[in-house]
Amino acid sequence: MSSGPPKHEMQYFPNITAAMPSKSGEFRRVLWTGLYSQVVLMTVPVGGDIGDEVHTVDQALTFTSGVGKATINGKDQDVKAGDLMVVPAGTQHQFVNTGPTPLILYTIYSPAEHDPKTVHQTKEEGDEEEENGKDEAPDWSQRPKEENEKKGLVNTSGKY
Repeated sequence: MSSGPPKHEMQYFPNITAAMPSKSGEFRRVLWTGLYSQVVLMTVPVGGDIGDEVHTVDQALTFTSGVGKATINGKDQDVKAGDLMVVPAGTQHQFVNTGPTPLILYTIYSPAEHDPKTVHQTKEEGDEEEENGKDEAPDWSQRPKEENEKKGLVNTSGKY
């Protein structure tokens, strides 16, 4: 996986809501990082949670299997496969697996929240890497649109 800005190529994830997540046992795996967003697959084990947290980025989470409880800014909501939850930047959130099987989801951060090469087997591993500054979004994913346009990374012709 490249650590530089993405190429202007299609990224295709067939059956992401069915086949791929059911095979994942990792707590967190970055699938793709773009100039303005990032796709991450997460598996929350039975009895586990993602941790009570606040990001400086927007986050949209789509649940693909299992059941859980979302707490967003102090309000609880049951979640299940097929549900979408949006967490605006700067909002406290926590997701807890309340079911008998893993709670599996993919999330889109905008902009990126993690290093493009991130794979965490457990929540504890992820927490440690974040605390030690080893799981940081790349600088190029945090730049303003105008800067990316000036660098030639984005143009409206769609030709590169």
